[in-house]
Amino acid sequence: MTHTAIDPRADSFGHVEHVTVHFDDLDAVGILHNARYAVLLERALTPYWAARGISFQRGSTSAPDVFHAVREFAITFRAPITGIGPVAVHFWLDHFGTSSAEYGFQFRSADGRTVHAEGRRAIVRLDPATLRPTAWTDAARAVAATLLRPATTPA
Repeated sequence: MTHTAIDPRADSFGHVEHVTVHFDDLDAVGILHNARYAVLLERALTPYWAARGISFQRGSTSAPDVFHAVREFAITFRAPITGIGPVAVHFWLDHFGTSSAEYGFQFRSADGRTVHAEGRRAIVRLDPATLRPTAWTDAARAVAATLLRPATTPA
């Protein structure tokens, strides 16, 4: 696996959330299991949106935008996470369309110096009655605006 240099401008867009890797997240050789990255990304995204009023609590949604599905998830592993403890998840939006969105993300060491993995996650907002794509609300657009990566920032 190769290491990826971190662009010093990376923290000027998006958000960094620290999540905890637990013992049961590790595989038989003691590294973070590949399937757990999607779960940890979700655990990083959820508090960001919840703090801004868009969440799922007590069996219901606080906004219709919570009803969405992951369309695509792609990840490239750079350096294994080799134990328990905090990991930094930097995430941002590369696109926020009428009914879809695309996140970019990096899993970094807690000190931010090592990129463990990076990738993208595409989602689609769905109408709960028809399960067809439907437009994001103005509330979701306002939150999404805080995560959009500026066009001039290289990937």
